[in-house]
Amino acid sequence: MYDKKIATRDGFGEMIVELGRKNKSICVVDVDIGKSCKTTIFAKELPAQHINVGIAEQCGAGVAAGMATCGKIPFVVTYAVFGSLRMCEMIRQEICYPNLNVKIACSHGGVTPANDGASHQSIEDMGVLRTIPNMTVVMPADYVAAKKLVEKSAEMYGPCYLRFTRDALSVIYDENATFEIGKANLLKDGKDVAIIANGDTVIIGLKAAEELAKIGINARVVDMHTIKPLDVDIVNNCINEIGKIITIEDHNILNGLGSAVSEVVAERGKGMVKRVGIKDQFGESAPYERLLAMNGITVEDLVEIATQMNK
Repeated sequence: MYDKKIATRDGFGEMIVELGRKNKSICVVDVDIGKSCKTTIFAKELPAQHINVGIAEQCGAGVAAGMATCGKIPFVVTYAVFGSLRMCEMIRQEICYPNLNVKIACSHGGVTPANDGASHQSIEDMGVLRTIPNMTVVMPADYVAAKKLVEKSAEMYGPCYLRFTRDALSVIYDENATFEIGKANLLKDGKDVAIIANGDTVIIGLKAAEELAKIGINARVVDMHTIKPLDVDIVNNCINEIGKIITIEDHNILNGLGSAVSEVVAERGKGMVKRVGIKDQFGESAPYERLLAMNGITVEDLVEIATQMNK
C-alpha cells in the first residue's frame, strides 16, 4: 500500500497544461526555474500564455497583478522560499490588498529541498502568508490532490498560495477523490486521538494510525489541505468527539497548521493539542527523511505521542 510515489509538483505541471488548453485566460509567469517547477511543457505548448520574467520574483508578482487586472488568471511559479518571503511585500500590496485573482504556485515546500540546505528550505511560508488578508493557503498531500486542488484554485476568485513538494510522495488518493478548498478530507475515522496533517506529512499520519491500531488506539486522520480558510467545523468535531489532537506539518510549528488548529481549540476552551513540525529551527543540508527525523516528524514519534495522550 502507498507504493506509488509522485511529487506534487508533477501534478501541478500536468494540471496547469490541462487548464491552459481549456481556458486561454490561464497564464504562467515563470521566474526562470520552469524545469524544476514543471512548467516547461506549458511554455512549449502555450507560448502565448507564458512569460518568463527571469530571476526577478518581485517583478513576477507585479506582472501577475497587472495581468489579473486585465482579466487573466496568472500563476506565478517559483520555489516556495522565494514565492513567499522574497515576494511577500508585493503579494501584500499588489495582490492581496486589491484582492486580485493571482495564484502563487510554489515547488520545494518545507524541507523537501533537503541537500540544498536551509536557504532553500521554506519552513515559514504558509504561516507568513496566512496572516495576509484575502490570501488562501493550500498544500496538497499527493499527486492526485495536487491536480484537483490546482483546478479548484483556478475556479475560485482571489489570491491563492499553492505549496508543492520536490520529492516524490506516496499516492494516497484515488482519481475519484473530491476536494473543496477550505474543506478538509477525513481519511480515517477514529475515537481515541485525532491526527490532523497536511502535505507530505499526511502519509506519516496514515502510517502512524496503522501502527496505533496494532496497540489498540483508534486514530482519526484528517488531511487539512487548506490551512486558510481552516476547516473549523472538522476541528470542532475532533474537539467534541475526541478531545486529543496531534497536528503534524513540514513547517515551523509556529504560525502554521499547528498554530491554526490551536487557535480554534483555545477559543473553544477545551481539548488538548500536541504540535509536531519543524521545531523553530533552520534545517541543514541532509537527506529529507533525516531532516524530518531531526524534528520528530516520524511515524514512531507520532505513535509515542498518541500513546502518552491515551494513558
